[in-house]
Amino acid sequence: MIAVGAAVSLLASCRSTGDRDQVPRAGAARDTVARASTARPDTGHRAPGTRLVVFLGTSLTAGLGLDPDEAYPAVVQRRLDSLELPWRAVNAGVSGETSAGALRRLDWVLADRPAVLVVETGANDMLRGMDLDSTRANLAAIVRRAREMDPGVTIVLAGMEAAPNLGPRYAARFRALFPDLAAKEHLPLIPFLLAGVGGVDSLNQADGIHPTAAGDRVVAENVWRVLGPLVERRSDAQARGRTELQR
Repeated sequence: MIAVGAAVSLLASCRSTGDRDQVPRAGAARDTVARASTARPDTGHRAPGTRLVVFLGTSLTAGLGLDPDEAYPAVVQRRLDSLELPWRAVNAGVSGETSAGALRRLDWVLADRPAVLVVETGANDMLRGMDLDSTRANLAAIVRRAREMDPGVTIVLAGMEAAPNLGPRYAARFRALFPDLAAKEHLPLIPFLLAGVGGVDSLNQADGIHPTAAGDRVVAENVWRVLGPLVERRSDAQARGRTELQR
């Protein structure tokens, strides 16, 4: 659970930093939202046989306040490289984005047909006190649309905790949203993306929200505990397929 002090900072950030990142000026709002909803992540050059794992997320995924190579998707990439696994991790995080925004740009994010999609969204919905039925519907629509585009895609859902000052009922509903959807849709679940980081001053930047580079290394471990076995199994299956073809 995020500490109360951090929660107050979270709410303040949502109403300032996060919103400003997505809509810097009232006159530029339409253009900014259009760019966010149609922006495709940079998948870079891929060697033959390399698969993609795309991280669809908010500023927590984008690595707000960090160098790009310090954000947790980049840390995951280094783990993949160290294990010589033929995967490329793609950071598709957008600061300030809600679940509705993630749904709007999903087709563009999936255009390069990732084998694995990690979905980290909903935190900004919570911080703005949005209706959680809408958040749940958006997450379900992301899952449904991703499977329509590629029935073979593996979707991993990242769970979040609610700021306690939003009230126990709202917090409980928000917390339950992720495991409930994961169970219903048969999704691998990262129970809490910020486990071991949320509310820990030494692992968060001055805003009390976004992890430091050290914090994102912990986040990467949380992600890897779920993602690692998935990519290793798919890599093994791919290797076995090549062996069968060569016989």
